[in-house]
Amino acid sequence: MGLFKRMEIVVKSKTSKLLDRFEDPRETLDYSYQKQLELLQQVKRSTATVVTTKKRLELQRAKLQQNMQKLDLQARDAISAEREDLARLVLERKKANEIEIENLTTQIEEQEIEQQKLIQTEKKLSAKIEAFRTKKETIKAQYTAAEAQVKVKEAVTGISEEMADVGFAIGRAEEKTETMRAKSAALDEMVELGALDEIGGEDEIERELRKMQTTTGVDTELEKLRAEMGK
Repeated sequence: MGLFKRMEIVVKSKTSKLLDRFEDPRETLDYSYQKQLELLQQVKRSTATVVTTKKRLELQRAKLQQNMQKLDLQARDAISAEREDLARLVLERKKANEIEIENLTTQIEEQEIEQQKLIQTEKKLSAKIEAFRTKKETIKAQYTAAEAQVKVKEAVTGISEEMADVGFAIGRAEEKTETMRAKSAALDEMVELGALDEIGGEDEIERELRKMQTTTGVDTELEKLRAEMGK
């Protein structure tokens, strides 16, 4: 093995030990919880955007529906005045309004579907985050207790970082073993909770099912629209 290769191994070993020494799983859990809260806020903002869009479309539709009544009266007045050309123009506008109202209704229904999906996602995510928070606090308490026990053992046995004898080596080994056990337990709990695979995002099956449901819904609305329009 070359000199540079041996130096690289030594550097990596020292770095790994340094990182392990300063790593605190409590901080990692708190950071993960904060990121999940940020994700929940993003979902809430998306829901608010969809609701706003739906309300705007509903206002547009209501305005067109009111205009339909006005156009009806104008068409009747034109016929009464024997202005068939004017009546035809008014009826053309009325038909255009009807088409626009149908389009807006379809968009409103789509926004409503998306809104309900986001609401369900928000509820599901909120429940998972709350479960993670509870488990997080439990793990942090267990780690703190284990850390205190290690410090007590170090004080009783006279072990310190300045000692370089056999007792120091044994104490460090015990400390590292307890740390690794605590990390293993924390990871086991996070896996059981689903924080490592569920919180991060939906799996491939959920994405495909959602895509299929969305496509089916759009196709159904399209066929309904075509049937109403006689296409």
